[in-house]
Amino acid sequence: MKQKSAFLSILSHLWVQLILLGSILLDTFMVYPNIFHDIPRSFETALDFMEVASPHTYFPPLGLLSWVTGLVAVILGWSVKSARYWILGSVIMMFCEGLSSMVFEWPRNEIMFIEGVNVHSVEFLKQTAQEFLVVHGFRVAFNLMGSVLIFIGFMKYYKHIIMK
Repeated sequence: MKQKSAFLSILSHLWVQLILLGSILLDTFMVYPNIFHDIPRSFETALDFMEVASPHTYFPPLGLLSWVTGLVAVILGWSVKSARYWILGSVIMMFCEGLSSMVFEWPRNEIMFIEGVNVHSVEFLKQTAQEFLVVHGFRVAFNLMGSVLIFIGFMKYYKHIIMK
């Protein structure tokens, strides 16, 4: 039963991780080019478009789910030495991704979308957008690494249970 629970928890984390990866790549290649193409007018257009739901309503809960499924996967899969550090590495990457979002991107979202041109110059908003996109590149890298690591961890765990 414990082995089945571990397998399902690792599979769940892999599933959540791949959803996050697809989502962040969608943001990177479809949403962000529209948001950052004509600052500050594109910020206003983006806010109008994201009136009902936005990345802010989607990513924090899914990121938290990634942390939770990852921690459960580490705990339940720890007994398989060949998989444990791959799974742990994935969770560490997702903590880095989440923390970089909270520490660097959320404050910049406030500057760009809440305060905007009422508080800041267009030049400052452009600089803030550039900083946001640099940190976003790190987020994509953390997410990609986390996805690769959990995939390898899942495969190592799966190999372990079928070889038993």
